[in-house]
Amino acid sequence: MLPAQPDGYLALPAAGKGRPVLVLHPWWGLNDTIKATCDRLASAGFVAFAPDLYHGKVTDQIAEAEALAQNLFGSIEKARADLATVVAFLKERAGSGTSGMAVIGFSLGAFFALDLSNNAPDVVRSVVIFYGTGPSDFSSAQADYLAHFAETDPFEPSESVEGLEQALRDAGRPATFHIYPGTGHWFFEPDRTDAYNAEAANLAWERSLAFLKRAPAP
Repeated sequence: MLPAQPDGYLALPAAGKGRPVLVLHPWWGLNDTIKATCDRLASAGFVAFAPDLYHGKVTDQIAEAEALAQNLFGSIEKARADLATVVAFLKERAGSGTSGMAVIGFSLGAFFALDLSNNAPDVVRSVVIFYGTGPSDFSSAQADYLAHFAETDPFEPSESVEGLEQALRDAGRPATFHIYPGTGHWFFEPDRTDAYNAEAANLAWERSLAFLKRAPAP
């Protein structure tokens, strides 16, 4: 019997099983953009699940999103416990024979993707992040990393991006960083019409799929 599904959105490939990809939403919450991302992953043959870290709350307003994010970080141990439950669910739902889990995180979700790679190194083997940084110590991690950042981003200045890249390299983790010219924060998200950049988003998606389709580390 499969475990109960946590709060979130599940997208399955035609075969019903496949390699698992955990998708972690930005500070807006589990919105249609993130659900569509899961659907695109399922179309590519992955079992994709996006947990609802806010348990029902979604916004498109920056001030409200900032408040929701602050509340989440204020109870970070609960968020980590929730993610541990999600990882167990997704690993089981993906089916036997799967090896290693991938995690994609957007902005706020990028922090939790990076954090999870430290907290579950035996499970997380591939990490894709979009315009978000996180911990500075990856000595326990066992994942490969792919990072997408904007050229101009007040939320993630170049110093933060360079610091993350150096931290991963100091830990001996394979890491590829891409900076997208002429873009700002949220350039991948089509519902953010003030920031969305179709050319950069499409390139980032192609790179991400190629990265995810590689055989995971043993």
